[in-house]
Amino acid sequence: MSGPVTLDRREGPYGEVVLRRRAEHYEIIANGTFLMDTSDGRSERLLVDAARDALPEESRVGCSLLIGGLGVGFSLAHAAADPGWGRITVAEREEAIIDWHRQGPLAAISGRALGDPRTVILHTDLVEYLQTSTDTFDALCLDIDNGPDWTVTEDNESLYGAEGLAACADRLNPGGVLAVWSARPSADFEESLRNAGFSGVRTEEVPVARGVPDVIHLAVRPV
Repeated sequence: MSGPVTLDRREGPYGEVVLRRRAEHYEIIANGTFLMDTSDGRSERLLVDAARDALPEESRVGCSLLIGGLGVGFSLAHAAADPGWGRITVAEREEAIIDWHRQGPLAAISGRALGDPRTVILHTDLVEYLQTSTDTFDALCLDIDNGPDWTVTEDNESLYGAEGLAACADRLNPGGVLAVWSARPSADFEESLRNAGFSGVRTEEVPVARGVPDVIHLAVRPV
């Protein structure tokens, strides 16, 4: 099997971000750390579905969604394919990643979703957006790191602490759902969610071919 081919490499305010092709798949590397690839989108799809399924049944039509991180586009594409979602907003801080979707090879995954009138792409840092925006949503799906215990940059660490989780709660409507993707379970993060006032805290496993399962941490802002 041939090695990865670098298609683009950018230096930005948060460090280096690289798009590579490995065989027929694409992968994103941030600051030397593998972030995600296009080989399997089960985790990203479950992230979106689990958030919507955790909403009250009467709130699942026309519900608003904020996705933290565009990544390879699986979460956005899956959400846009579901007519149950209303407004779909994506916060992505890396201009390069947005470019790869709008004008590059990742458009094959996200092109239809980007053209959907429900979709809005914000070129902004998610942590800053959560702290400064007054927008609210029914669901917030976070997939900007490899998990609460394995962040891409140190700046993201605050998102999973008391201040960051309070900001997440502020951006959620009462009864809204926070869903956080992680490469491994985190009992400490579950406790942080409870301490931040969230209810219904639970973790769903995403089966993988080998190793520790990926997980989705779920929590609800009380009504």
